[in-house]
Amino acid sequence: MRLTRLALHQFRSYAALTWRPRARLVVLFGANGSGKTNLLEALSLLVPGRGLRGARLGDLARRGGDGRWAVAGRFATPSGETEISTGTPEEGPAERRVFRLDGAPVRSQGEIAARLAAVWLTPAMDRLFAEGAGARRRFLDRLVLALEPAHARAVAAQDTVLAERHALLARERSEPAWLDAVEDSIARHAVAVTAARASLLARLNTALSAGAAGAFPPARATLTGAIAERLAAYPALAVEEWLRGELARDRARDAAAGGTRLSAQRADLVVTDAATGLAAADASTGQQKALLIGIVLGHAALLAATRGEAPLLLLDEVAVHLDRARRSALFAALAALDAPVLLTGTDRETFLPLAGLAEGLSVGDGRLQPDAAFPAPP
Repeated sequence: MRLTRLALHQFRSYAALTWRPRARLVVLFGANGSGKTNLLEALSLLVPGRGLRGARLGDLARRGGDGRWAVAGRFATPSGETEISTGTPEEGPAERRVFRLDGAPVRSQGEIAARLAAVWLTPAMDRLFAEGAGARRRFLDRLVLALEPAHARAVAAQDTVLAERHALLARERSEPAWLDAVEDSIARHAVAVTAARASLLARLNTALSAGAAGAFPPARATLTGAIAERLAAYPALAVEEWLRGELARDRARDAAAGGTRLSAQRADLVVTDAATGLAAADASTGQQKALLIGIVLGHAALLAATRGEAPLLLLDEVAVHLDRARRSALFAALAALDAPVLLTGTDRETFLPLAGLAEGLSVGDGRLQPDAAFPAPP
């Protein structure tokens, strides 16, 4: 897969931009605030979800405009060219976002996920292993979605029925039959979500143990939580039945707590260095970054083997916290990976080892300027 064209209209700092990449590897450099991350964010919005910043729709439009924006990406794939676009509808509220696939509306975002997978690393993720479990679940779900396009729908459905249960429990009196039905949905969705997460981690661990992380430390990733532990020992239907029973017994407790004790949203992703046993949460910032990069590289290799193509990789300020040896290892891994990759940084010299392999562009004032130090790759 190759990115062959990116078009932006009234998106963030770009009034209008049409860019045709000349290489599979692209390096974007410039001062902070020059618009590098905005380009990566635009591409991240071509897959389901809220993009690499998790921004509100109202924050995506260029300031001073009418509140509408659009992003379109064209990709060359083994089965031919395809174009994915997203943005505010031409006619309709600016608070809505729509997708189009090859110019036609899509019935579900799963159609988009089946065509394009994207994974990203941002500076905010440098503390992924030191902060709350929610960020780690979102990272894991992005990895799952790349292999299982229906996963996003299952996660959203679980959130919806959890909210319904909370609303029912908040009432002074609720029909038990309604709660039974909602808890049945929670059990089915929670087990499906947990099973998809656990399956992805099992396959990822296998890939990492086989050397998919290259020179980066191989990670060992585990899903924790009561539902995951139960699924490791019992069939899915038995876990659903157990969860329905637990939810019914927890009604008074959960009503008082204002939350559900047992759900897939109580899970956590725990990562350790497979070689040393060091928990990522206890590692240095540089070690955490290396483990995270290894996971992304292993996931890309897994996708290439499973889907036949690796994901679009968006690496924002990825060289920060990496020493020279690990930067060299990263560049070598990306050069060998058959996938479209965009990297950003403030210092062009950091990326000079990629000269001859990558397209290098200076970013600023809403424009992309080719850099002479990065000749067109063959």
